[in-house]
Amino acid sequence: MARLELDDLLSQLVDRAQDVLATQGRLRGLLQANQVVATDLRLSVLLRRVVEAACDLLGARYGALGVIAPDRTLEEFVHVGMDESDVDRIGHLPTGHGLLGLLIDDPRPRRVDGIAGATGSQGFPAGHPPMTTFLGVPIIVRGEVFGNLYLTDKHGGLPFTAEDEELALALAANAGVAIANARLYHESQQRHLWMTASAEVARLLMAGADDALTAAARRVRDVAGASFVALALRAGDHADPGGDLDHGGHVRVAAALTASTVEGGADVPVEGDTERVGRLIPLEHTLTGRVIGERQALRVDDAELDAVPDERGPRTGPLLVLPLVTGAEQCIGALLIGRDRGARAFTDSDLDMAAGFAGHIAVALELARTKADQERLRVLADRGRIARDLHDHVIQRMFAVALGMQDLAQYENPSNAERLGGYVEDIDATIKDIRRSIFELRGQGPARRGHLHAGLKKIAAEVRPALGFAPALSLTGPLDTVVDDQLTDHLLAVAREALTNAARHAHATRVEIRVAVEGDMVTLEAVDDGVGLGDTARRSGLDNLRARAEGLGGTFTAETAPAGGTQLRWTAPL
Repeated sequence: MARLELDDLLSQLVDRAQDVLATQGRLRGLLQANQVVATDLRLSVLLRRVVEAACDLLGARYGALGVIAPDRTLEEFVHVGMDESDVDRIGHLPTGHGLLGLLIDDPRPRRVDGIAGATGSQGFPAGHPPMTTFLGVPIIVRGEVFGNLYLTDKHGGLPFTAEDEELALALAANAGVAIANARLYHESQQRHLWMTASAEVARLLMAGADDALTAAARRVRDVAGASFVALALRAGDHADPGGDLDHGGHVRVAAALTASTVEGGADVPVEGDTERVGRLIPLEHTLTGRVIGERQALRVDDAELDAVPDERGPRTGPLLVLPLVTGAEQCIGALLIGRDRGARAFTDSDLDMAAGFAGHIAVALELARTKADQERLRVLADRGRIARDLHDHVIQRMFAVALGMQDLAQYENPSNAERLGGYVEDIDATIKDIRRSIFELRGQGPARRGHLHAGLKKIAAEVRPALGFAPALSLTGPLDTVVDDQLTDHLLAVAREALTNAARHAHATRVEIRVAVEGDMVTLEAVDDGVGLGDTARRSGLDNLRARAEGLGGTFTAETAPAGGTQLRWTAPL
């Protein structure tokens, strides 16, 4: 009897020792799994390694990790154990319904011995391999549920145990820390990419590169993983000093990139969406107008519901709209970044980094504009100096030479006198050429403004009898330095057409013509307090103004003002 009791005790001792060894082995397996999980900071690689480590540790045939989207579905599903043929037969990955959805709604560990009869189970799609046992645990990252770890079909057909659940929870906790670190690493890498892109684009803008804006859109597309990028700027790349919205109520698309689909379904980035460039985006009732008015970046999940067509690509889903705010708190436009529907949504971190990039670009654009103005003024100053030197020195010396030759001709014989007279005539012709050159050099100065101002005054005087009063004139900005003869002729023609239309149709008591320089654009506004635009017959007289503006690369709008009357706005690049 004593020997039997001793055998029982020894048997129990051996069993317990085997349990200790098994537990030790599983703990060693957990340590190895944790080590495997922590060896790579690339998030996509890390998620797959978490699933692989869990299957090895717990002896599961199949494993998966579902990343939970903001709408409580699965935005990503990383799986192991299935053959490619099985995946192809199933056709689509789970989105978070049935048993998987229960774990999303109630993020607590869940063990099931028979999936088919479990609460909430909706069965398997056609082509799905059979599965029996199930273990699911949540993965917590910084206090929030990042996703769930799913394991099925433990080897040997055994059910998952409480010990298996504890090991899965321990691995999930370690995976949560690793995922948090991977996110931080990815964010730091993205910040570095955005900063590098900011430096590259700012350098191109300051250098005055012709394709600087397109290059900026291209870098944004590459860094953000976007399929649509557009840069919309106020007229002249210049914000209103008062901070109000652009007079015309629009911003113009200055650069755009849109991915196009070619045969076979592949997306190919278009280097320059020329059809979109130059389009006007209204500032009223649009995301762009809201962002420019509030100077706050905006993120939307479905651009098709919230954005007008010119603010998105044909397949854009997630969209960022970022204000271009300069150091003076002026907003000169907006940057729009979109991804296709079904792509990864933008995060708050994405919004923050892209907004910082937009701020840098806005300042670079403003500095580039200021630099261009300074260069233009330096050229004009140099022209003035050359004109003065020609007038004060060269012409005076040539006059002296000509007078001397005329005096000398009096004492020469007729043949020599005639030759000297010819030389004097040549000198006079040369002086006239030099005077013409001086006029052209000084044509960028006050004389040109006088020509524009005098022309406007003359047109106003001609139209005054038809109006019954004198129209008001207002000239603002460096018109004397930047408006050339050709553009002056266009401005005078537009002013004449606008005043003539007002005299014929407006029945106004007041008309004002405003001409101003805004950045690298010149604008002419005609405002009256008359009856408004009226019927189509009146509108037809404005077609030539629109054609004239578009021919120069500018814009033209005509609208009835809220308080009554008509407001015409005509712009053209300098």
